Amino acid sequence: MLSPEQVQYYRNNGYVKASGILSDAEVRQLRQVTDDFIEKSRGVRASDKVFDVEDCHTPENPRLRRLKRPEDQHPAYAAIFKHPGILAVLRQLLGPDIRHKGLKLNLKPGGGGEPVEWHQDWAFYPHTNDDLLVLAIMLDDVTDENGPLMVVPGSHKGPVLDHHQEGYFVGAVADPDEATGFITRAVPLYGKIGDITVHHARTLHGSASNMSNRYRRLLFITAMAADAWPLVEAPTDMAAYDARIIAGQPTIAPRLADVPVRLPLPRRLGAGESIFEKQRDVRFTPFERVTERRPGRGVEMMDA
Repeated sequence: MLSPEQVQYYRNNGYVKASGILSDAEVRQLRQVTDDFIEKSRGVRASDKVFDVEDCHTPENPRLRRLKRPEDQHPAYAAIFKHPGILAVLRQLLGPDIRHKGLKLNLKPGGGGEPVEWHQDWAFYPHTNDDLLVLAIMLDDVTDENGPLMVVPGSHKGPVLDHHQEGYFVGAVADPDEATGFITRAVPLYGKIGDITVHHARTLHGSASNMSNRYRRLLFITAMAADAWPLVEAPTDMAAYDARIIAGQPTIAPRLADVPVRLPLPRRLGAGESIFEKQRDVRFTPFERVTERRPGRGVEMMDA
């Protein structure tokens, strides 16, 4: 579990890191399963319902950047929803009743794996309240060289920045000048295999290209208080929606909070589902622009 100091650090800064939540054996299994999917990706030429690959992906040089819906692809991933250590952390930060939005496995291949531009997850899926977070499990050591997740402390208490360009939602802060004041305070989330980080859904974050010769793989679980209801893509199948409850009980009484909202609409036709596909049309690259002038410094975070 997180210490009281770590919980308060998360409240104040919008992110926190912890170690020792998963066992070495559990992490080894996740890494092996992930290795197997990278190997299986050699059999595809382009992105499909399971594999999201870079444009330069080939059977000889697999460039897998995301495994879609990993909880449906292998039971080792699905088990994360019921992991006692993970649930303990989620309860501390979200309360007793928790719903998941699914898993994401982002794999940043070595030798230039694509950056993820600056964005707030909240821009993709605003809810009736903002008790939402993303917990990331490091399946590789994360260093300055291989494109660490970078967060802007305190940005979860600020505005929802505009993720639109030419009137369409593009999944990134498209105006680099709008975010400069926030981004210059960004800190990288380094860690060892098996460490976890948690960031609030409104925390501004992104990651640079992977300039190492190895993958940087993060398994994400998106979770929320059960009384946080989506303002877009409302559930139509209540049985399926309630099946996402991983702790406590469901409710049909949304909690309304005074939170800033900008809807992720309209969406450009054919923009794709993944963040990589949504960000493909971004004219500006604020993350890379600001990162180039970011002074080198150690990580600033509350660690376990």
